[in-house]
Order: sequence, then C-alpha cells, then structure tokens
Amino acid sequence: MSLVKRSNENWLPNIFDDMFRTDWFGGTTNVNSIGTSIPAVNIKETDEAFAVEVAAPGKTKEDFNIELDNDVLTISAGTEQEKETQEENGRYTRREFSYSTFKRAFTLPDSVDSGKIGASYDSGVLHISIPKKDEAKVQPKRLIEIS
Repeated sequence: MSLVKRSNENWLPNIFDDMFRTDWFGGTTNVNSIGTSIPAVNIKETDEAFAVEVAAPGKTKEDFNIELDNDVLTISAGTEQEKETQEENGRYTRREFSYSTFKRAFTLPDSVDSGKIGASYDSGVLHISIPKKDEAKVQPKRLIEIS
C-alpha cells in the first residue's frame, strides 16, 4: 500500500476514484481517466514484419475501423447495445443501453511497406500484419571477397 497526499477539498470522491481504478492484484489497469476501458495491445517485431494484436472480445470485424494516414495507424471501434424489458401494457419497466468506443494510434517507422498491411479478427483478438520493406529486412550473412 502506498501513501497518497490529498488536499482537504473533495477528498472523498478521490478515494472512491482511486479504489475503482486500482488493480488489486498488483497489475495495471487499462482504464483511462474517464473510466473507459482501453484494449490491451501486443506488438511483436520479426525480421519480416510487425505483428499487432488488439484484445477486443465481444466485437465483430464490422465494429473496427483501421486507417493509415501519414504513417500513423489508427485503430478504432464502436458498439452500442440496447436492451428493453416491457410490461404487458407497453410501458417500460427497464431500459438499458451502453456505448463502447476506443481509439488507439501508432506511428509507423519508415521501414514498413504500408501498401501490404492486412488485418483479421478471430476469437476476440484483432490481428494486424505490417510487413517491412525488402530493403529493411535483415539480410543474410555473406562473405565479401577481397580483390
């Protein structure tokens, strides 16, 4: 547990904000300052490409929008759900709705071949393949002859 300095003003809301934004198991949370969940992203680099994985369960591939603008790759998604429960006379007894959006942006290095970027969505994970240009790929070792 760490000590946190607080001002005397509005101390109670701050305590509750901290309590609900803390991961009690020692990790970090993916919740921004307004309480919206931001999906976790894994980025792996190989000799031929970059592989990006975005954890976004419960979405469909139609929910995503992937854009490339001036070497900035932007991944966004938005969904809305609405559920209604009615009485027999037609009045609402309960109406629930939720909206979920996120946006992540990554600046791509000059070594990528932006014309060959591909994406797929499978089992709650968005996979984005970003191939490197041929000249940026690791070249095999070769022997140089001395003349």
